[in-house]
Amino acid sequence: MLEVLNTPLFGITLSIIAFRIGIWVNQKIRHPLANPLLIAMTLIVLILVAFDIPLDLYEKGSAVITLFLAPVTAVLALSIYRQRALLKSSLLPVLLGTLAGSVASLFSIKWTSNLLGLDRVFLASLLSKSVTTPIAIAITEQFGGIPALTVASTVISGTLGNLLAPMLAKIFFIKDPVAHGVGIGSCSHALGTSKALEIGEVEGAMSSIAISLSGVFTVLLAPFFFL
Repeated sequence: MLEVLNTPLFGITLSIIAFRIGIWVNQKIRHPLANPLLIAMTLIVLILVAFDIPLDLYEKGSAVITLFLAPVTAVLALSIYRQRALLKSSLLPVLLGTLAGSVASLFSIKWTSNLLGLDRVFLASLLSKSVTTPIAIAITEQFGGIPALTVASTVISGTLGNLLAPMLAKIFFIKDPVAHGVGIGSCSHALGTSKALEIGEVEGAMSSIAISLSGVFTVLLAPFFFL
């Protein structure tokens, strides 16, 4: 048993099983708070604590999974290519809307961090909260932040977007499907996009495009907000 724990296979297997359980629970409950990633994280922590398993043993496997984050990030370009016709017809609104969402997210974190006097390591960890996890982690590591904190913040951001997107659209009278989709995707990444797909096909497509574009804008702009 100890030999298995000392191999990367333990961390990989535990991660896969925990995530599959998270997906199963999400499909059964159908609630934004039943997020597969959040459920998987909770299960993994509970198992490590309950069986007194050192975190270092789990990290041997999780490090292997982390290696695939960069290729996964590159695959996001496919969503832009597949929706190129829709993007071409609404290019300027999509670009400006996504840029505005990215700037607003970065500015809010920078302003809040300064207001509360947070250490720069927290700023580095939270700057990328509104982009998809692979890109968010890459940005955090670039600035010396805490990846675990980044993952938690992206889950919270996405969950809130999933919960609040329909209500906010009504409050601010957002009826244009392109604007609605761009707003969701640029602020709450994949978790928000799942809600956008429920709202409509155009909203889902534009949200998918916004995920990729907001990732690009955040990578380019984040260094200026970390000064």
